[in-house]
Amino acid sequence: MPESLDPGAGAMLQPTPFHERTAALNLVNAWERWQGHTTVSTFLSPDDEYFATRTAASLYDVSPMLKYRIAGPGAEAMLDRMFTRDVTKLKPGRVLYGPWCDGRGRVIEEGTLFRESADSFRLNAAEPQLHWLEDCAYGFEVAVEEVTGAIAGLALQGPLSKRVLEDVGLAAAARLPFFGLGRFAFEGGEIEVSRTGYTGDLGFELWIEAERALTLWDRLMAVAERHYLRPMGSAALDVLRLEAGHVLVNVEYVGAGHALRASQTRTPEALGLGWAVNFAKPGYFNGRSALLAEREAGGPKRRLVGLDVEGRKPAHGAWLYAGRREVGQVTSACWSPVLKRNIALATVEARYATPGRKLNAEIYYVKEVTQGRVDAVATVVEPRFYAPAHRRE
Repeated sequence: MPESLDPGAGAMLQPTPFHERTAALNLVNAWERWQGHTTVSTFLSPDDEYFATRTAASLYDVSPMLKYRIAGPGAEAMLDRMFTRDVTKLKPGRVLYGPWCDGRGRVIEEGTLFRESADSFRLNAAEPQLHWLEDCAYGFEVAVEEVTGAIAGLALQGPLSKRVLEDVGLAAAARLPFFGLGRFAFEGGEIEVSRTGYTGDLGFELWIEAERALTLWDRLMAVAERHYLRPMGSAALDVLRLEAGHVLVNVEYVGAGHALRASQTRTPEALGLGWAVNFAKPGYFNGRSALLAEREAGGPKRRLVGLDVEGRKPAHGAWLYAGRREVGQVTSACWSPVLKRNIALATVEARYATPGRKLNAEIYYVKEVTQGRVDAVATVVEPRFYAPAHRRE
């Protein structure tokens, strides 16, 4: 996810392949930094962009996402050793989501792995992974290549996203199953489409050569009014991903390869990703011994939970208490427009992570030039707040 744009910080930012179109539509001139690229925070109204996604369709530029091609006879074996999930069961034309860990069982990152053919995969990640992938590839007959700049990406999300695809001649892509992947003829060339996304809603991600990016954008926007298709920035996306209970690196956790302190890192179980650790798969995977020891010891000492927070003040960074004991902290928070609830993700001591547990949230806020504090009851709930059935249809 992008970071707030500081015009005086860092090196020159690069435009994405869609910048010529997104800049013209960015009426409030709101920009953010994402992996060295300039991306949109909001085009005009985060609320409109949010509701377009939940009721119709939206477009989000995912081009800065880091993309790596891993190919060769040893690609499957290398990735199976790296991922906590069983990569050998991933068939061509399918996508896998999951984490990869260091030797201590700490999550380096989590992302999506595309199996494009028997011996060729593509990994999509939010943080740089090239050096880690090259280390993991040592001893395997495999080549690793970063292809971020060559591939432009758009996330087409929302309940009408299938209709949008059908309207631009991609009816076959609209029939992809959940976590399906395929290549399709499009405007004199090819486009890769995956049934994936970060909003928790029905959606797809469209991948095309960077030099053909504007052709894709223009074709989609030509049918926009028929489907209330709206471009979306990261401000709306952050609410959508929180409603879906999706974790965000450098927010819910810090990747093990970049953390300054061990306390910033998490195991998959601590992030609610224990389901993505396959101890039964043949062979060894990175972190297996440490994760098995954690499980045998009763699990992680701290866990990611969802919270329902009373009132309407978002509990960003709020400290959580059980009586007078500090037991955790909120990592992400927002008012959910579709649920009409004040929701949050938080890391808490494991013994306080049981759904139904009441905690006290100490919320600090700034309003114009004044600061304040309120105490609110926060109830522990499952972290997936919104999961419409139509997202898998």
